Amino acid sequence: MKKWAIIYSSVTGNTKKIADAMAEALEGNVDVFRVQDAPQKLDKYEVVLLGYWLRLGAPDPRMLKYLPMVHDARVCFFQTHGTDPTSEHAITSFARAGYQLGKGCEILGTFGCRGKINPSLLEHRKNAGPDDPHGGPQSLERWKLASTHPDEGDVVAAKEFVHAMQRKLQLKQKYLAAKQAKMAAATAAAKPEAKTE
Repeated sequence: MKKWAIIYSSVTGNTKKIADAMAEALEGNVDVFRVQDAPQKLDKYEVVLLGYWLRLGAPDPRMLKYLPMVHDARVCFFQTHGTDPTSEHAITSFARAGYQLGKGCEILGTFGCRGKINPSLLEHRKNAGPDDPHGGPQSLERWKLASTHPDEGDVVAAKEFVHAMQRKLQLKQKYLAAKQAKMAAATAAAKPEAKTE
């Protein structure tokens, strides 16, 4: 089995914590890179896990710069952010990440979890006006929830995600092999038999 790669961007440590959990789940069959040190050539990897934190509803600037260089790869995204992982904001950000990928990529899966918000950003947001959707008193509960993440449950979920992607890939490969065998059998059956004298 070919190695997997984990490429991540992290400032406060949230995304790194999830990247480390995923690497542990892969039991050494993985190369891990910070996005600023990541290779441009990824063809030796079976799957590339791309992790980032959200800024303005999209991957952070470093990851945004890297994504177009990723091409012809099987990809999983993982992201950390200060909001509910099932929110429209979080889900739309996966689409924004996918849109930035280079040509020929296949997205195998996505994983997201809450993460602590950068303290300097929180200070700035506390003074935001009532029209700012990311700040002000209406966001206090969301910030409080985010402050305890990624927690142990998120770490476990990240490992389970990796195992689920491994199973998904195995099932897909098994299905494609069976389909190819069926097509080969149909082609062989359609050929006229050679005449014997």
